[in-house]
Amino acid sequence: MSDNDAVDKALQDLVDGEKIWAATPLGERRRLLEQVRDLVAVHAQDWVDAAAGIKGLATDSPLRGEEWITGPYALAINATALAHSLAKLEAGKSPLDGVRFGTAPGGRTTVDVFPLNFYDRLLLSGFSAKVWLQPGVSSDEALREAGLAERDPGRTHGVGAVLGAGNIFSIAPLDTLYELFAHNRVVALKLNPVTDALLPVWTAVLRPFIHLGVVRILTGGAETGGYLVSHRLVDHVHMTGSSLTHDAIVYGTGEEGALRKAADEPVLDKPVTSELGGVSPTIVLPGKWSKADIRFQAQHVATQRLHNNGYNCVAAQVVVLPKRWAQRQEFIDALTRAIEAAPARPAYYPGSDDRVAAATDTYAEAQRLGRDGARVLVVDPEDRTALLCTEYFGPVLGIIELDCDELDFPDEAARVVNGEFVGTLGVNVIGDPAAIKSMGARFDEFVASLRYGTIAVNAWTGVGYLTATATWGAFPGHTRNDVQSGIGVVHNGFLIDKTERTVVRGPFRPMPRSILHGEASISPKPPWFVNNRTAAGTGRHLVSFAAKRSPAKLPAIFASALRG
Repeated sequence: MSDNDAVDKALQDLVDGEKIWAATPLGERRRLLEQVRDLVAVHAQDWVDAAAGIKGLATDSPLRGEEWITGPYALAINATALAHSLAKLEAGKSPLDGVRFGTAPGGRTTVDVFPLNFYDRLLLSGFSAKVWLQPGVSSDEALREAGLAERDPGRTHGVGAVLGAGNIFSIAPLDTLYELFAHNRVVALKLNPVTDALLPVWTAVLRPFIHLGVVRILTGGAETGGYLVSHRLVDHVHMTGSSLTHDAIVYGTGEEGALRKAADEPVLDKPVTSELGGVSPTIVLPGKWSKADIRFQAQHVATQRLHNNGYNCVAAQVVVLPKRWAQRQEFIDALTRAIEAAPARPAYYPGSDDRVAAATDTYAEAQRLGRDGARVLVVDPEDRTALLCTEYFGPVLGIIELDCDELDFPDEAARVVNGEFVGTLGVNVIGDPAAIKSMGARFDEFVASLRYGTIAVNAWTGVGYLTATATWGAFPGHTRNDVQSGIGVVHNGFLIDKTERTVVRGPFRPMPRSILHGEASISPKPPWFVNNRTAAGTGRHLVSFAAKRSPAKLPAIFASALRG
């Protein structure tokens, strides 16, 4: 059977499956999610082994922790969150029933989406996340509209095509679940060829939905993807990738594609949602830091760039520093050492070497770091246009310095990252608690001024990705022919309507220094740090806990995490 024949058959199956999905009540849908969660635990080791094989990670590499945490762990907690929302809908309640609301600048209502229980507070002590609703949306409206398409499960919305990502291996199954539940569509999931080795695992994990006839998984190259999305039986497309790929799909390629984009005359005239990355900044607020603070935050920023070797849509690409900060050079030196010392890994993602070469061709003064010289650091270039407008999607990190009074730095940094950077997926803000407290209400206004889909304060925006009840996607407002970081959101386990952004907060210092400085956190070095020595073991324990929570599993998690 040819690839196109396989697409035809899969879509015809899904047309029939849509009728089955429409007749599937909330209780059965919830049980399907719980089955998927349980199957994740059964097949987690196979998942991680396949992922590590794709990425060239050794059997004993701590970097396998990235695969445990951003793979099976992410899917397990998301399935659980969706199941809890469906259980509330079954009981005639809103998924947001019992959840705390708050307020934010600009007449915004906020929803406390993390922590939600004792285990959350214990396992990610000091971390929190709030979803900000669009201005003018009240808590009453949020309660009323939460649940999205699951508020009327019998009313389905056709067949959705999901074009899976090739970098983080929970993206494809998570996007599949979001299409099924948030939009009530049956799903044709087309894998990125990079992930073909995961086909047996994902087939096993998603078996409940495949068996029901509401999910089909397809493989193939770009031609197969093009045939799928343009098929007459596909009603909606969701993709993860780059804006260039989006535009090629929607408008075509070459000069004709560019003309069609300028005129907004698509060749694919059907709804397309997307998560497309961009150039993510990390803003460092000035303050008085200890040597331990500088060392830890340098490792933090190195992780923001080098997690998965930089093949993340929300990997930090540019650090924004105050030029007049007394500790500026000390921090740059520590960051250079952290990048140099981070574990070596293969450049598995297609085109990585070419993108790194493009950065060094543009910036001849760039430093080559790491054992193999594969990492690039560009410090305050005279022309920063390429650095701010090219998503290098690899181990390339830049630093820019803003020459202004320290009191004016937050406003100037917001102006630059809003106006000069490409993309709006995520922004990180690092500042010591004393400096943040001294800003008072100005800090909240500063956060509100950042037009990004996820804002992480003393955390990495990747924590937002890993928070099942948070939203994940670009800041709202992009259009089809100026798509930037995409249109729409995913994850969103509470199925909240009319969201604007997620704001994540974390501790500035790890335990025990956090306690000594009065921070309400007992978190050690996070397991997603690239220099965490026990990340693989911690990730394995977390997956087991996510599949079936038990206090008996906590000691093993803590023992591993504390050795990291």
